[in-house]
Amino acid sequence: MDHIVVTVNGQARPLPGVAAHTTLLDALRGLGLTGCKEGCAEGECGACAVLLATADEHGGTEWTAVNACLVPAAAVDGQEVVTSEGLGTPAAPHPVQAGLAAGGGSQCGYCTPGFACSMAAEFYRAGRAPADGASHHDHDHDHGELGPNGFDLHALSGNLCRCTGYRPIRDAAFELGAPETADPLAERRARPAPEPVATRLAADGARFVRPMSLDEALRLVRDEPDAVVVAGCTDWGVDVNLRGQRAGLAVAIERLPELRALTVGDASIEIGAALSLSEIGRRLAGRVPLLDEVFPQFASPLIRNRATLGGNLGTGSPIGDTPPALLALEARVVLASADGEREVDLADYFTGYRTTVRRPDELIRAVRIPLPLAHVTAFHKIAKRRYDDISSVAIAFALDIDDGVVASARIGLGGVAASPIRARATEAALFGQPWNDEIVRNAASVLGSEGTPMSDHRASAEYRALMLEGALLKLHRTHPIAAAEAEVPA
Repeated sequence: MDHIVVTVNGQARPLPGVAAHTTLLDALRGLGLTGCKEGCAEGECGACAVLLATADEHGGTEWTAVNACLVPAAAVDGQEVVTSEGLGTPAAPHPVQAGLAAGGGSQCGYCTPGFACSMAAEFYRAGRAPADGASHHDHDHDHGELGPNGFDLHALSGNLCRCTGYRPIRDAAFELGAPETADPLAERRARPAPEPVATRLAADGARFVRPMSLDEALRLVRDEPDAVVVAGCTDWGVDVNLRGQRAGLAVAIERLPELRALTVGDASIEIGAALSLSEIGRRLAGRVPLLDEVFPQFASPLIRNRATLGGNLGTGSPIGDTPPALLALEARVVLASADGEREVDLADYFTGYRTTVRRPDELIRAVRIPLPLAHVTAFHKIAKRRYDDISSVAIAFALDIDDGVVASARIGLGGVAASPIRARATEAALFGQPWNDEIVRNAASVLGSEGTPMSDHRASAEYRALMLEGALLKLHRTHPIAAAEAEVPA
């Protein structure tokens, strides 16, 4: 096949000339839809945001904001996309567009279409409703990051503006009402999202393949070990854009049903490797408090709407945010190949800088978190920005404290070695000891010496060591014995 077909702004559009590495952004701009822009080409600024029709948990559709600069165009073959041009027209602007204009939420306008799409995704979010006792015009009522109209301002945390300033954009978001009954994008939510379609795209000497089963995908990676496996493309998309990386064969796996299950059993929670972080957070619904701390600090909603656990572990990056948390949770990785499955303790999975025990013919099928969970958990991310940034150091804690004594301690670290690691020496220093100031201070000095931190543009080695020490001291301050012995959520 030499082209794909995508429904763009309600119209089926053949996209000829699309290659395996062509981004959705470039394909849309090739259609003359130049509202979405390339600002950073790595999913950080949000100028490229568009809406993608994705399946909700009730058989309907939700409008999900994604970075078009990272998503391969071939990955949306047979899918539905809405750009800023599809929201409204100059004569009949969408409520989001009208609100931005009326509130002065745009100056140069470069970032505005991306803001409009991210804002529209939150505008159509199921369950968004005015806060108790507040109208959507009540700006004096203090709701923090949640507007009086139920608008979650964090929905815009992946969109950056250089000249307007965020106050008028915030005001426009908090003035939005509910979608009108006849709003076509609101009505669309009641119908199922498009099913994935088998894609076999060949262009410019490269192929993009979307298999329809895990078995087919496993045969592909077995027969062609140089294939690049892609899910959310939040990592490979950056390599394509900024490093000119090209793949002879890209295999898309994020829609495979076998990789999208989430089950809670008596002994473990199993999370499919291809579920997006946003989906995982919603479906876990607070069952794993440590992950609830990680996800809001993981990049931005635009990234979390595509990024997967399988991708975060598959890259082997030493600065990923989820590996330290999963290490603290004693997670295990389920690896699948055409010959069967095997299960690996995550602490044994990483072998060096961006290297793991996963063979070229294997895919990460799932991550298993053993139950019961530890009573005390915390995630500390040290970065230059609170949101939408890469961590300098990431520390995850999972402790059980019985009668004031540390009964178990698991600590995962990122950013202080060539790969994510367990802080084994610190765990040993805490185990069986009283949870008191003296023991914690001694253990904190041990934690400061864990790993082999280096100095780079994000932080010095000395700073990283100090942050490790401070994290354990902070954990003790915020989790005294009374809190430490509290029950974890059911």
